[in-house]
Order: sequence, then structure tokens, then C-alpha cells
Amino acid sequence: MVIIHHNASVTRKRRNQLNAHKSVILWFTGLSGSGKSTLAHLLEEELYTLAYRSFVLDGDNVRFGLSSDLGFSNDDRKENIRRIGEAAKLMMEAGVIVMSACISPLKADRNLIRQSLPQDDFIEIYCNSSLETCEARDVKGFYKRARAGEIKNYTGVNAPYEVPNNPELIINTESETVKESVSQIIDFLKVRKIIS
Repeated sequence: MVIIHHNASVTRKRRNQLNAHKSVILWFTGLSGSGKSTLAHLLEEELYTLAYRSFVLDGDNVRFGLSSDLGFSNDDRKENIRRIGEAAKLMMEAGVIVMSACISPLKADRNLIRQSLPQDDFIEIYCNSSLETCEARDVKGFYKRARAGEIKNYTGVNAPYEVPNNPELIINTESETVKESVSQIIDFLKVRKIIS
């Protein structure tokens, strides 16, 4: 069997014109507890208020469906990120501002998605917060369980997190309020002419 790519007549460019904004992938990365999901969902609320089409691919939520067959081995984590990246690309083609909020700890996995896209379509947002602050927040109790040896291969405790080398945006979620962080991202999107 041969698979042939079909070119649709309704293009991303036409969808962007209809939506009056550019579609793009905003890739939030950082340790668990660094504020990725909180920030992405509040940004989505702000974009919705401004009448922009957006959607959050939350790392936890994706594991209930799209990646429900995956565990947390290195190979499964890599596949999970690949799937989120592919879903994000489809949604971007549909004209949506897509926000991925997942730890995505390895540079190689994030770069693989970046390299599969046209330049400027992948915006890496590093949610910078120290391990100590993330552990103090520990809303889900995972750090405590990882420290107790109940969870193996947990990012930041017994599995690595690789800080991005050159993210488009660094949000200091340790010292900034969520409102300040959202405003910073909105300003960035305006400067990049993604929204007006």
C-alpha cells in the first residue's frame, strides 16, 4: 500500500486569514510544578477573551487518551512527546494557537518537533522555577513519592531535565505572578505579529 499526502484546498494560510491571527505552537516546558499547565490555561482564557482560537494540550490530559497506552520509560516518554508534537502540528494547520504544557525533559525530543516545522512556528517557553520551589508546591504529591522511592524515573529527582539552550521566551514562574507571566506572553505574541 502506498500513502500519498493530500493537499487540501482550505489551507492554513486561509484559516489564519479567517481567524485574524497566525496559528503557532507554544511549547511550555519545565519541571513538574513549574507552572506550565496553570500558565497555559490562563493564557488560553486570555486568548479566548480576545477572540483568538486556541487549545491547550495538557501533558496529564493527553495521557488519559492519546497516550493512555504508554508508561514512563525513556522510549514511552519520547513517543508521548512525538504524539503531542504531531497533534499540535495538525491543530496548527487547522488555524489554532496550540499550547503544549508537558515536561518534555529532553532537548533532543523538543528539537525534533522544532526541526519538523517551518521557522518561527515553534515557540519554546521555558517555565523557569527551581527544583526546591517545584517540590515545595508539589500539588500532586509526586516529588514526595519519588523521594520515598515509590516513583521511579521521575524528572528532577531520578531522571534528568535538560534546560533549553535558546528558548524564545523564559518565564520566571518562581518570582513573577501568573498575571505578569501571561502579560509577558501576550506582549511577545504581539511583537511576533501572531496576534494584533
